[in-house]
Amino acid sequence: MTTRFTSPARRKLVVTAALSLAASLAPTLSWAQAAWPNKPVRIVVPYAPGGANDILARVVAEKLAPSLGQPVLVENKPGAGAVIGTEFVVKAPADGHTLLMAASGPIVFNPALVAKLSYNPITDLVPISMAGSFPMILAVNEASPAKTFNELVALTRANADKSNYSYPSASFQLVMELVKAKSGLKALNVPYQGSAPSINAVLTQEVQMTLIDSGPIAALVKSGKLRALAVTSEQRLASYPQVPTLKEQGIDLAVNFWSGLLAPAGTPAPIVRRLQEEMARIMALPDVVERMAKLDIRPVGGTSADFARIIATEIPLWTQVAKDNNIKAQ
Repeated sequence: MTTRFTSPARRKLVVTAALSLAASLAPTLSWAQAAWPNKPVRIVVPYAPGGANDILARVVAEKLAPSLGQPVLVENKPGAGAVIGTEFVVKAPADGHTLLMAASGPIVFNPALVAKLSYNPITDLVPISMAGSFPMILAVNEASPAKTFNELVALTRANADKSNYSYPSASFQLVMELVKAKSGLKALNVPYQGSAPSINAVLTQEVQMTLIDSGPIAALVKSGKLRALAVTSEQRLASYPQVPTLKEQGIDLAVNFWSGLLAPAGTPAPIVRRLQEEMARIMALPDVVERMAKLDIRPVGGTSADFARIIATEIPLWTQVAKDNNIKAQ
C-alpha cells in the first residue's frame, strides 16, 4: 500500500496490534501440558467454496497436513459479509485447532463499513501469516473510446453526469473511491450482487467501467470483449503484460487485496510460530508458486509481526475512505 496514514488513530492501532500480538504469543500452561496438534485442525473460510481465498486455504491444508501429522480440514462458513465465519473462529478455543483463512474483507474492510461489528480484528485474533495478495483490474467495454486509463479519466470529466461504475461489494467500492480521489476520475457507483452481474453490466453497457479481481474477467479480456486499462498492483501481471499499473500512468497508488491465516487471540506462542514457519515454507514451494501465478496471486508467507502491521495500517486507511464517501456495508 503506497498511501500512508500518520494520524493518531493509526498510531494507536499499531500500538494496540503490537500489544495484542505480544499477549497472544505469551506461552501458556496448556502448551506445556499437551502436544499440538492432538486432533484434526480446521481452517475456516468465511466464504463459499471456489474463490481465491478458498483455494488458498485448500492449498495450505494439503501441504500442512503431512507436516503436522494430523488431518487439516477446510470448512466453509459464508454469510453476513464474512462475519459468520470470522466470529466462529473468534469464539473458538485458542488451542491451535481452529484457524481462519480470511481475505481483507472481514479484517480491514468490515471495521470500516460495519457500525457495530461483533468482533475486533485487532484484539480478538492473532495474525499468523499473510498467505497471498492479489490486485484488481479496471476494465471497460470493448466499445469504449477510452484506450488508456488517462483517456478514461478525461472522458469521465467531460461526461461526469453520464459516467458510472459497477462493483460487487463495498470493499471494491472503497478501492474505487480511493482510485477516484487519486486520479480525478469522475463516476457514480452502481452496486451489483456479485462479480458476474457487475461484469455483465459492463458487457451490456449499463455502466462504463468496473473494478474487479482479475480471475473473473481474464477470459473476457483475452477475447477482447472487455478492455483492461489498469492494474492496481505494484508491477504488471504476467497474465496481463499489456496492462500498465496505475503508477505507470502517473497515479501514485498501489492497492492489493490479500488473504491470510489467523487464530483466536490467546493461541500459544509456539503454535503461532510453528504455523508461521509452515506458511513461509508452503508459500515458497515451486508448485504452489506456479499454481498461484495462474490465479494472479502473489504468494507471501510473511511474519506474524508484518501481518499485524499491515492490518493496523489498513483499518484506519479504509475507515477514512468510508467516512469521506459515506460508504456503509450493503
